[in-house]
Amino acid sequence: MQQEKKWIRGANPYMPLWEHVPDGEPRVFCHDGEERVYVYGSHDTLVTEYCGKDYVVWSAPVTDLTDWTCHGVCYRAMADAALYAPDVVKKGDTYYMYAAEERGSKIYVARSAQPWGPFTDPVLTDLGFDPGILVDDDGRVYAYWGFGGSYCAELQEDMATIKPGTLHNSPIGHCRGSWAWMKTDPATENLQDAFFEASSPRKIFGKYVYIYSKRANLPQPELGVYEDNNGFLSYKWSDHPLEGYQEGGDISFNGGEILRDAQGNGTMTYRWGNNHGSVMQVNGHWYVFYHRQTGQDEYSRQAMLEPIDAAQGPDGKVYLGKITYENGLPVRSVPVEMTSQGAHINGLDARQWISAGYACHLRGGEGKAYIRRVEEQREDISAPIEEITNGTVAGYRYLQFGPNSPRSLTLRGKALADLKISVRIDAWDGKEIAEIDAKSSEDAWTVSLRAGVLGKHGVYFAFTANQSGPIAVFDCFTFDD
Repeated sequence: MQQEKKWIRGANPYMPLWEHVPDGEPRVFCHDGEERVYVYGSHDTLVTEYCGKDYVVWSAPVTDLTDWTCHGVCYRAMADAALYAPDVVKKGDTYYMYAAEERGSKIYVARSAQPWGPFTDPVLTDLGFDPGILVDDDGRVYAYWGFGGSYCAELQEDMATIKPGTLHNSPIGHCRGSWAWMKTDPATENLQDAFFEASSPRKIFGKYVYIYSKRANLPQPELGVYEDNNGFLSYKWSDHPLEGYQEGGDISFNGGEILRDAQGNGTMTYRWGNNHGSVMQVNGHWYVFYHRQTGQDEYSRQAMLEPIDAAQGPDGKVYLGKITYENGLPVRSVPVEMTSQGAHINGLDARQWISAGYACHLRGGEGKAYIRRVEEQREDISAPIEEITNGTVAGYRYLQFGPNSPRSLTLRGKALADLKISVRIDAWDGKEIAEIDAKSSEDAWTVSLRAGVLGKHGVYFAFTANQSGPIAVFDCFTFDD
């Protein structure tokens, strides 16, 4: 008797497809002898605007970042307004949550004896938008915050008030934008590596690393960026916690797979949007935690992660992302690729059910295709791709086929017209391994593969039809022996 197929879980996004937790700040805490990664982020539950009115906590054992558990609500808004991005740190035996009340305009610090909360007894702080906290090795505490321009300072023992004489303005050059909250000095503007928001300080290789959401005010053609864009998670580094920050680089970019032409100019394959997160060493390996956009706006964001490289150059510079080495030394880093696999570093098991909602490449056609928001909390929930039009391509990087090739592919969805679905590997225009001839109103197809597939590959589904407008809904797929 054939065993029932399982559904892929813990991929990218790594939380269930029904959960929407952006702005995730990862922290490794050891509590009651168990070491786990905890993620605290805002919670996109309001649907028609950013975030929600509670925070939830998710965690995973450091030995398996595909196995996430929800600990439930840890903090609720005091006012009738959304909670924006929080941060949580541990000092002594106490966990401190910095809660961004009233859409980030008021920052409170609350306490708990355990990492999943509840966090109680909130106290108003001196801090501002998107706070990030660093508890240094000597016990001193530093805070970083800002929107459009950055601030940082040392905190007093109460973890809430700024130590006199320590406030620094613009440790990172500010971005261009009339909406920025702080009145900035034109001399501190930095259009290439401009601070936008999402402060997240970390201590790496003994250096102070300031991770933040960059607003690229200048084109970056190699990434397909030709106008102002804030889909980056970037960093700078320093020998000092509050000043002296030097050039770092970009760690992640949520514009999807980047297609490059012969001149090296890029094209994004996923709808970029704001980004927020941080890096964390987990069980000896480094990861970047960030978020992507889902749906038709920025109000259904989901948590993502990718393995990254981390190294230090002979001059002390910290390198994070995809690192290039020369003669064994790091010389350059660029953003790591955005994938469907996340912590499944060997690729998603091609023989399990894979939701269409794990796409990291979604482009072409009339450009309206999107991943539908789902909220039903069950293991086999799938987030379908809707508004598929002639020429739409959905891609998944990467799947693992193993040492023996499957013989067939099963795909579920809904044909809204007579269409063809071309299945290709390694690139959107790569080798075709199957083709589905779908008739209008059909909702499931099984076809034999035209060629064997072994090992790890990207898989792409190209939809074509002789008409405009929506032609299909794509729900899920699996391969069979």
